Order: sequence, then C-alpha cells, then structure tokens
Amino acid sequence: MALVTHPLRHLAVTQPQLTSLLSLPPALRATSYAAQTARWQSTTAARKHPKTALFFPGQGVQRVGMTTDWLEAFPRTVKPILEQMDETLNVSLSKIIAEGPNSTLTATENAQPAIMMTSIIILRVLEQEFGFKTAERVDLTLGHSLGEYAALVAAGYLREADSLRMVRKRAEVMARCSKDVGEEVGMVALVCDANHLGPMVEAIHEFLGHHSEGSKLDSNADYDTPSVQEVLIANVNSKNQIVLSGNIKRINELLTHLRQFAGHDPRAVRLKSDSPFHSPLMKPAAELMKKLLDQPSQAEAGQDTVIWPGLMPCISNVSARPFESKQQLKDYLARQCVETVLWHDSIVYLHKEEKVRRWIGIGPGKVGRNLVGKEVGMKGAVKGGGVWGISDPKDIENILRDLDITENAADDE
Repeated sequence: MALVTHPLRHLAVTQPQLTSLLSLPPALRATSYAAQTARWQSTTAARKHPKTALFFPGQGVQRVGMTTDWLEAFPRTVKPILEQMDETLNVSLSKIIAEGPNSTLTATENAQPAIMMTSIIILRVLEQEFGFKTAERVDLTLGHSLGEYAALVAAGYLREADSLRMVRKRAEVMARCSKDVGEEVGMVALVCDANHLGPMVEAIHEFLGHHSEGSKLDSNADYDTPSVQEVLIANVNSKNQIVLSGNIKRINELLTHLRQFAGHDPRAVRLKSDSPFHSPLMKPAAELMKKLLDQPSQAEAGQDTVIWPGLMPCISNVSARPFESKQQLKDYLARQCVETVLWHDSIVYLHKEEKVRRWIGIGPGKVGRNLVGKEVGMKGAVKGGGVWGISDPKDIENILRDLDITENAADDE
C-alpha cells in the first residue's frame, strides 16, 4: 500500500517521509518504524509529548467482518488472539464475527465480547507489528460503557482473558434481564440545543422523582418503584445529547411531559437496542460483577483479578475521574451496569483540566471519534494535537505519522 501524503494545516514541523510499513514483511515493520521515527525525532529537541488519551467504543459499533481485514493484513498477531478468544469462551465467536449472521453478532452476549476483543486486536497490532509503546506514548485511557473494559486492559488493570470472561458473563446476564421482562424496554436518545440540555435534565429528574424526598440514588439501596418501571439517564454523550434507558412506556410518558409541561422539545431517536443498559433492570449484572471482580484471576494463578496499580490512569464512567484505588475500581465497574455513563463529563475533564491534546480512538466504527472531536474542536492533526480513530488497517500509517509529527509539538495550553 502506498503511503498517501497530505499536508497538515497549521503544523510548523516537516513531515517525516515514512516508507509504507504495510508493504514490508511483518518481521521488519516494527524495526523499520522505530528506525525511521528515531532518525526524524533526533533532529528535534526532546520534550515531553502532548498529553495523550486512548479511548474505546461501546456496544452498537459491531459489524459482521470487522476483524477480517485485520486478520488478512496481520495474521501473525491477530490469528492467535482470535484462537485464544474462542478457547477462553468455548464459543466460536471468531466465526460469528467473520460470517454473522448480523442478528447473531448483534445479540448482547456476542456483541460485547466481540467489540472488546476487536479493540484489543487493533491495539496489539499497533504494539506488535509497528512497535507502538503504549505505556510510553499514552498518558491515560477511557472507554464508553463496554469500552471501559478494553480501556482497563490497555491501562494495565485487567488481563485480556479475565476481561473477556467477565464481559461475556456480564453480557449473558444483561441479555437474560431483558428477556425476562414482560414489558417493552429499550433506549432512546434525546438531542437538543446545548444550552437547553441542563434545564432538560433537571426537568427529567423532577419528573422521575430523583430530587424528591425519599429518592434512592444509592446503588446499594432498594428502589421504591419496581425496576421494570424505572427510567434512568443511561449516557450523557455530549453537550447536546443524552440517552434514556428503561421502560419504553414510561419513557414516552416522560417525553410527553417534557413537551407539554416543561417547555422542551428534544428530538427523540429510538436506539437499536432491546436492552435497557445502565438502568436498574441491570442490577443482576452489577451483582455478578461484584462477585467476579473479587475472585482470583483465572488468567494468572495466585493473582487478583484487578491489578493495582496499573500502567497509567483510567477514567471511570461513573465518576468521570481516574480510578483512585483497587476497591474503588471494583465498586465503580460493578455500579457502571446500573448508573449513568458520564462520557461528556469525562471528555470535558480531560480536555479542560488535564489538558489532553491528543485523542486516539481504538476500535470498530467512528462514533466515538466524532463525539470526542466535536467536543474538543479537533479533527485529524492540528498544531500540538489531534483526534484520530483507528478502525481499519489503512488508518494506521497516517495516524502513526501524525502522532510522530505532534510528538514534540509545542502545547498551546
């Protein structure tokens, strides 16, 4: 594959002329990449790189064939991972990913481990085929909902095999929770003007009784209302988008209230999910995760499932801040099943307080990259940073080049 070059606006440094890495034999890619970037970087005064985050997608980005191009391009790295995945789960998940049908892949118990492992495959290709040193080039990780598990693997808090087993078991319980309900449940995205989001969220809380006396927001408390009737804000995805999860009838009642009595008219989009993730209905999954996280590692005898400390900070969906202890990680990761994913809060925190300037999306699809890029006002490489997404082998060379260009770029913050 020829390297497609394109000028990067606003960059004051010269682009390194990298030989097309994909055209080289696998054994030479990492060495060639390291040698070429070393020659280029040796001409620039060494400085600490701009703060860099890896982020991973959640459920909904799966597609049949999403590992095929990776397997064909990098069989040495990808084939063993797929084989180990099937052996660990005792399920031919690799065949479901490669061949479908889509209805089987989309089933929660398949989609969640498939997405997580595809994300890990892409990361391992970067590391093993191109010599990308995650612990040296990246400062922190985060993941959207399910993506938090891949983020924890990348940051060194969970082993691949342990994370895979937990995700599969968690997904199986989530699927059962949805099937056992006698009423229609699901998720609905609400989109509005950014300046209307705060007041609309307040109106939602008021309608749901979250601010009333006796409200029970504690994850360990029992709910006054039966779980199937509960509605929760599952995700705060951006400055103008949230996702509601729970009983569809109750969600529709809420929408009527917002439009008729609260002065809000958001655009409502029913998501392709028959499961009300991040709602009280998922409480059995949260209880399962508490048990699994307290068990010894099945991947490494005599060790805990959670590794502490990890290699770098990882941002919690529950708090929108880095995990602070092993016990907090266990608690928050279990609570994530039934609590709001504070994705927008996480991005704002990293952008404004931690001054993250480089954002690398790893995994299928481009939704996460678009959400991040929209919030931080960047797409591709800009002076001192950028937002990228790696979902296809063809993405790698240009993104590695952009990372090298920005490695020593001055941070304007």
